[in-house]
Amino acid sequence: MKTLLLFVFAFISFSLQGQESLDDLLKHINKNDVPYISVQELAMPKTKTLILDAREQDEFEVSHLKDAIYVGYDNFDLDTIEAQIPNKDQEIVVYCSLGIRSEVIANKLKKAGYANVRNLYGGIFEWKNKDFDVYKSKEKKTDSVHVYSKEWSKWLKKGKKAYPKAEKTND
Repeated sequence: MKTLLLFVFAFISFSLQGQESLDDLLKHINKNDVPYISVQELAMPKTKTLILDAREQDEFEVSHLKDAIYVGYDNFDLDTIEAQIPNKDQEIVVYCSLGIRSEVIANKLKKAGYANVRNLYGGIFEWKNKDFDVYKSKEKKTDSVHVYSKEWSKWLKKGKKAYPKAEKTND
């Protein structure tokens, strides 16, 4: 939780500085020690790439990438992951809203010995912004994306913005 609060503080500080590009945001907040994969590259037909969703359960339930495995952020459990994914050479892509929380989770995987971990550049927001499908359930597409917060919602340019219950707005 402390890490998330630091990200929120960093994001607000970043926003107040007037830097507006996603690239600037990610360079400012992330350590950039996990290689990125672009949404276009991830969308290409792949075999055996596991996609892990590092957002919270309420975000995942609104929408997620097809076949993504929910791993969470605040409740991320490495023991569960190691039981589910015993092959440390497995190709893994981790994503969140923008690529900030997913970098933290990807680093945890790397420290646990996973060798082929990448972070989805721009997260589910960039995925939707590039017109790729998101799913509410295994086969049910949706146009909605949970925006995490009002401040972060500016990064979602396409699709329907789903706000946390405490932050309903008329965007």
